[in-house]
Amino acid sequence: MGLTNKIGVIVDSFNVGVKEGLRKAKEVGAEGVQIYAVSGDMDPAVLTGTARKELRSYIEDLGLEISALCGDLAGHGFQDAAANPAKIEKSKRILDLAVELGTNIVTTHIGIVPEDSSSPIYAAMQQSCEELGVYAKSLNAYFAIETGPEPAAHLKSFLDTLSTNGVSVNFDPANMIMVTGDDPVQGVKMLRDYIVHTHVKDGIRHRLVDPRNVYGYLGYEAMDHQKIADMAASGADFDEVPLGQGGVDFPAYFAALQEIGYTGYLTIEREVGDHPEEDIRQAVQFVRSFR
Repeated sequence: MGLTNKIGVIVDSFNVGVKEGLRKAKEVGAEGVQIYAVSGDMDPAVLTGTARKELRSYIEDLGLEISALCGDLAGHGFQDAAANPAKIEKSKRILDLAVELGTNIVTTHIGIVPEDSSSPIYAAMQQSCEELGVYAKSLNAYFAIETGPEPAAHLKSFLDTLSTNGVSVNFDPANMIMVTGDDPVQGVKMLRDYIVHTHVKDGIRHRLVDPRNVYGYLGYEAMDHQKIADMAASGADFDEVPLGQGGVDFPAYFAALQEIGYTGYLTIEREVGDHPEEDIRQAVQFVRSFR
């Protein structure tokens, strides 16, 4: 197929801390890394001053680059108008950190976009994304919403209401397969103007699932990455599986990305499994096989 996209991995998937995870990313053959930057040592309020320069140097010395930071603040995304000012502020600080570390992409979940565009939740999400998009655009950067909570067509209609493309898309095909049952290939074509980062992940859906029970919604449980990983590991509703073993048609998915002219990262995400390093190593080889 002749893929030319660089291959990334999510450092946190190794479950060994950032610096060790960066070394492992290099060992398994990745060219770039995505790192969570919400809490702990990577919280923008903690990682300050010279520590930022040192981390950037450490990554560059390994011959790696950052494909994106993950700024997912969990909870109900940006559905709760009262909670949004603090979340917007923190998101901006994560974007500032990203730019300082050499990337212009922060991926995030914003919560499920309601079908009713006149609802207060829709308005709260729209208002927060508008502010974040304008801020990102001022830095020539992007907040990239991860696909999965709603069908691609509905996400596009929401993004089309914003004044800039500063809020764009982190395309995850497995989330579509596992939760909404959406077709990733058609999703790529529909969201072609917004895709700035992608995940390479595979999954199987066993039965219809209410996205609100997975990604959280006001009045439902809050969203939590660990909860999603636990659901994927339990296999009751859906399973996240090694690449090539699930419902994502990777030849067609990669072909669609080529068709729309996507030149960014293909970043491997592995949220479950007992042997993440081996799974990620095999995933890198899987993606390489398309070059």
